[in-house]
Amino acid sequence: MKLLAVETATEACSAALYIDGEITERFSLTTNEHTKLILPMIDTLMSEAGLRPQQLDALAFGCGPGSFTGVRIATGVIQGIAFGADLPVVPISTLAAIAQDYFNSNDTMQKNTVFTAMDARMGEIFWGVYHRDELGYAELIGKEVVTLADAIEFPDLTGVGLGSGWGVYEDKLMLRLAGKVNHYEVNIPPRAQAIARLGARGFDLGLAVAVELAMPVYLRNKVAKTEAERQNVG
Repeated sequence: MKLLAVETATEACSAALYIDGEITERFSLTTNEHTKLILPMIDTLMSEAGLRPQQLDALAFGCGPGSFTGVRIATGVIQGIAFGADLPVVPISTLAAIAQDYFNSNDTMQKNTVFTAMDARMGEIFWGVYHRDELGYAELIGKEVVTLADAIEFPDLTGVGLGSGWGVYEDKLMLRLAGKVNHYEVNIPPRAQAIARLGARGFDLGLAVAVELAMPVYLRNKVAKTEAERQNVG
Protein backbone atom coordinates (compact mmCIF):
# COMPACT_ATOMS: atom_id res chain seq x y z
CA MET A 1 0.00 0.00 0.00
CA LYS A 2 1.12 3.54 -0.76
CA LEU A 3 -0.19 6.47 1.29
CA LEU A 4 0.85 10.11 1.70
CA ALA A 5 0.19 11.88 5.02
CA VAL A 6 0.50 15.48 6.21
CA GLU A 7 0.26 17.12 9.65
CA THR A 8 0.30 20.90 10.29
CA ALA A 9 -2.07 21.35 13.26
CA THR A 10 0.62 22.62 15.67
CA GLU A 11 4.07 24.23 15.50
CA ALA A 12 5.24 20.94 13.98
CA CYS A 13 5.02 20.68 10.20
CA SER A 14 5.54 17.28 8.60
CA ALA A 15 4.80 15.00 5.66
CA ALA A 16 5.26 11.24 5.46
CA LEU A 17 5.10 8.56 2.81
CA TYR A 18 3.95 5.05 3.75
CA ILE A 19 4.96 2.29 1.33
CA ASP A 20 4.09 -1.27 2.31
CA GLY A 21 4.78 -0.70 5.98
CA GLU A 22 7.88 1.47 5.59
CA ILE A 23 7.59 5.18 6.46
CA THR A 24 9.75 8.08 5.31
CA GLU A 25 9.14 11.48 6.93
CA ARG A 26 10.11 15.13 6.57
CA PHE A 27 9.65 17.10 9.79
CA SER A 28 10.28 20.66 10.99
CA LEU A 29 9.35 22.81 13.99
CA THR A 30 8.27 26.26 12.84
CA THR A 31 6.16 29.18 13.98
CA ASN A 32 4.36 30.18 10.80
CA GLU A 33 6.23 28.64 7.87
CA HIS A 34 3.87 25.71 7.30
CA THR A 35 2.58 26.95 3.95
CA LYS A 36 6.14 27.37 2.67
CA LEU A 37 7.40 24.02 3.94
CA ILE A 38 4.66 21.45 3.44
CA LEU A 39 4.53 21.31 -0.37
CA PRO A 40 8.34 21.04 -0.78
CA MET A 41 8.30 18.27 1.82
CA ILE A 42 5.68 16.39 -0.19
CA ASP A 43 7.51 16.95 -3.47
CA THR A 44 10.77 15.66 -1.99
CA LEU A 45 9.18 12.50 -0.59
CA MET A 46 7.35 11.72 -3.82
CA SER A 47 10.39 12.45 -5.98
CA GLU A 48 12.71 10.28 -3.89
CA ALA A 49 10.22 7.41 -4.10
CA GLY A 50 9.70 7.92 -7.85
CA LEU A 51 5.96 8.26 -7.40
CA ARG A 52 3.20 10.41 -8.84
CA PRO A 53 0.03 11.14 -6.83
CA GLN A 54 -1.98 8.91 -9.17
CA GLN A 55 0.14 5.95 -8.02
CA LEU A 56 -0.94 6.34 -4.40
CA ASP A 57 -3.75 4.33 -2.89
CA ALA A 58 -4.91 6.98 -0.43
CA LEU A 59 -4.08 10.12 1.53
CA ALA A 60 -4.25 10.90 5.24
CA PHE A 61 -4.10 14.15 7.19
CA GLY A 62 -4.22 15.47 10.72
CA CYS A 63 -7.79 16.78 10.82
CA GLY A 64 -7.51 18.43 14.23
CA PRO A 65 -7.93 19.49 16.88
CA GLY A 66 -5.24 22.13 16.78
CA SER A 67 -4.49 25.55 15.40
CA PHE A 68 -7.38 26.78 13.24
CA THR A 69 -4.98 27.96 10.53
CA GLY A 70 -2.77 24.90 10.80
CA VAL A 71 -5.66 22.45 10.45
CA ARG A 72 -6.93 24.38 7.42
CA ILE A 73 -3.50 24.14 5.76
CA ALA A 74 -3.41 20.35 6.01
CA THR A 75 -7.01 20.07 4.88
CA GLY A 76 -6.45 22.31 1.87
CA VAL A 77 -3.27 20.53 0.77
CA ILE A 78 -4.82 17.07 1.01
CA GLN A 79 -8.04 18.16 -0.68
CA GLY A 80 -6.06 19.61 -3.57
CA ILE A 81 -4.07 16.41 -4.11
CA ALA A 82 -7.12 14.20 -3.63
CA PHE A 83 -9.21 16.11 -6.18
CA GLY A 84 -6.40 16.10 -8.72
CA ALA A 85 -5.55 12.40 -8.37
CA ASP A 86 -9.03 11.11 -7.48
CA LEU A 87 -7.87 9.59 -4.19
CA PRO A 88 -9.75 8.65 -1.00
CA VAL A 89 -8.76 10.36 2.25
CA VAL A 90 -8.42 9.11 5.82
CA PRO A 91 -8.86 11.91 8.41
CA ILE A 92 -6.82 11.25 11.56
CA SER A 93 -7.07 12.99 14.93
CA THR A 94 -4.01 14.94 16.03
CA LEU A 95 -4.54 13.62 19.56
CA ALA A 96 -4.49 10.07 18.19
CA ALA A 97 -1.25 10.88 16.36
CA ILE A 98 0.37 12.04 19.61
CA ALA A 99 -0.68 8.80 21.29
CA GLN A 100 0.47 6.67 18.36
CA ASP A 101 3.89 8.29 18.23
CA TYR A 102 4.35 7.50 21.91
CA PHE A 103 3.24 3.90 21.49
CA ASN A 104 5.63 3.48 18.56
CA SER A 105 8.60 4.58 20.68
CA ASN A 106 7.65 2.71 23.86
CA ASP A 107 7.30 -1.03 23.35
CA THR A 108 6.64 -1.96 26.95
CA MET A 109 3.05 -3.10 27.33
CA GLN A 110 2.97 -1.52 30.77
CA LYS A 111 2.50 1.83 29.03
CA ASN A 112 -0.79 1.06 27.35
CA THR A 113 -2.81 4.17 28.22
CA VAL A 114 -2.09 7.83 27.51
CA PHE A 115 -3.92 10.96 28.61
CA THR A 116 -3.43 13.44 25.76
CA ALA A 117 -3.88 17.16 26.43
CA MET A 118 -3.10 19.90 23.90
CA ASP A 119 -3.23 23.54 24.93
CA ALA A 120 -6.37 24.98 23.33
CA ARG A 121 -5.81 28.51 24.68
CA MET A 122 -8.67 30.45 26.32
CA GLY A 123 -8.03 28.43 29.50
CA GLU A 124 -8.95 25.11 27.91
CA ILE A 125 -7.35 21.94 26.56
CA PHE A 126 -8.10 19.49 23.78
CA TRP A 127 -8.48 16.22 25.66
CA GLY A 128 -8.57 12.55 24.74
CA VAL A 129 -7.64 9.23 26.38
CA TYR A 130 -6.09 6.55 24.18
CA HIS A 131 -5.29 2.89 24.74
CA ARG A 132 -2.88 0.74 22.75
CA ASP A 133 -4.86 -2.06 21.10
CA GLU A 134 -3.57 -5.59 20.56
CA LEU A 135 -1.92 -4.61 17.26
CA GLY A 136 -0.22 -1.53 18.70
CA TYR A 137 -2.58 1.13 17.35
CA ALA A 138 -4.00 4.04 19.35
CA GLU A 139 -7.66 3.43 20.19
CA LEU A 140 -9.84 6.20 21.63
CA ILE A 141 -11.56 5.59 24.96
CA GLY A 142 -14.67 7.74 25.24
CA LYS A 143 -14.53 10.87 23.12
CA GLU A 144 -12.30 13.85 22.40
CA VAL A 145 -13.43 17.16 23.85
CA VAL A 146 -12.34 20.71 24.51
CA THR A 147 -12.59 21.29 28.26
CA LEU A 148 -11.23 23.02 31.31
CA ALA A 149 -8.26 21.13 32.74
CA ASP A 150 -9.97 20.63 36.09
CA ALA A 151 -13.15 19.31 34.45
CA ILE A 152 -11.68 16.41 32.44
CA GLU A 153 -13.41 13.04 32.34
CA PHE A 154 -11.37 9.86 32.23
CA PRO A 155 -11.59 6.08 32.70
CA ASP A 156 -10.36 4.27 35.79
CA LEU A 157 -6.94 3.48 34.31
CA THR A 158 -3.38 4.50 34.99
CA GLY A 159 -1.15 5.87 32.26
CA VAL A 160 1.14 8.61 30.95
CA GLY A 161 0.31 12.25 30.28
CA LEU A 162 1.21 13.61 26.83
CA GLY A 163 1.05 16.93 25.06
CA SER A 164 1.44 20.67 25.41
CA GLY A 165 -1.54 20.95 27.76
CA TRP A 166 0.51 19.22 30.45
CA GLY A 167 3.09 21.98 30.31
CA VAL A 168 0.45 24.67 30.88
CA TYR A 169 -1.97 22.95 33.26
CA GLU A 170 0.26 20.47 35.09
CA ASP A 171 -1.08 21.27 38.57
CA LYS A 172 -4.75 20.98 37.62
CA LEU A 173 -4.29 17.82 35.58
CA MET A 174 -2.15 16.06 38.17
CA LEU A 175 -4.63 16.96 40.91
CA ARG A 176 -7.57 15.70 38.88
CA LEU A 177 -5.72 12.51 37.88
CA ALA A 178 -4.21 11.85 41.30
CA GLY A 179 -2.74 8.38 41.45
CA LYS A 180 -3.37 7.66 37.78
CA VAL A 181 -0.40 9.48 36.18
CA ASN A 182 3.12 9.28 37.55
CA HIS A 183 4.80 11.25 34.78
CA TYR A 184 4.04 13.29 31.68
CA GLU A 185 5.83 14.40 28.51
CA VAL A 186 5.16 17.80 26.99
CA ASN A 187 7.23 17.89 23.80
CA ILE A 188 5.46 15.25 21.75
CA PRO A 189 3.77 17.04 18.84
CA PRO A 190 1.59 15.19 16.33
CA ARG A 191 3.73 13.91 13.42
CA ALA A 192 2.93 12.80 9.90
CA GLN A 193 4.61 9.43 10.47
CA ALA A 194 1.94 8.61 13.06
CA ILE A 195 -0.77 10.02 10.77
CA ALA A 196 0.54 7.71 8.02
CA ARG A 197 0.53 4.64 10.24
CA LEU A 198 -2.98 5.30 11.51
CA GLY A 199 -4.09 6.30 8.02
CA ALA A 200 -2.95 2.98 6.56
CA ARG A 201 -4.74 1.16 9.35
CA GLY A 202 -7.88 3.24 8.78
CA PHE A 203 -7.77 2.51 5.07
CA ASP A 204 -7.59 -1.23 5.76
CA LEU A 205 -10.62 -0.89 8.05
CA GLY A 206 -12.63 0.93 5.37
CA LEU A 207 -12.52 4.34 7.07
CA ALA A 208 -11.37 6.31 4.02
CA VAL A 209 -13.82 8.94 2.76
CA ALA A 210 -14.39 10.84 -0.46
CA VAL A 211 -12.48 14.11 -0.63
CA GLU A 212 -15.60 16.24 -0.14
CA LEU A 213 -16.09 14.56 3.24
CA ALA A 214 -12.49 15.09 4.39
CA MET A 215 -13.14 18.00 6.71
CA PRO A 216 -11.30 19.50 9.70
CA VAL A 217 -12.36 18.88 13.30
CA TYR A 218 -12.27 21.88 15.62
CA LEU A 219 -14.11 20.54 18.74
CA ARG A 220 -15.18 24.04 19.67
CA ASN A 221 -18.76 24.26 18.44
CA LYS A 222 -18.60 27.97 17.79
CA VAL A 223 -15.57 27.52 15.54
CA ALA A 224 -17.18 24.65 13.66
CA LYS A 225 -20.33 26.70 13.24
CA THR A 226 -18.39 29.66 11.90
CA GLU A 227 -16.64 27.40 9.39
CA ALA A 228 -19.92 25.88 8.25
CA GLU A 229 -21.46 29.31 7.84
CA ARG A 230 -18.47 30.52 5.85
CA GLN A 231 -18.81 27.60 3.43
CA ASN A 232 -22.54 28.12 3.05
CA VAL A 233 -22.07 31.80 2.29
CA GLY A 234 -19.63 30.84 -0.35
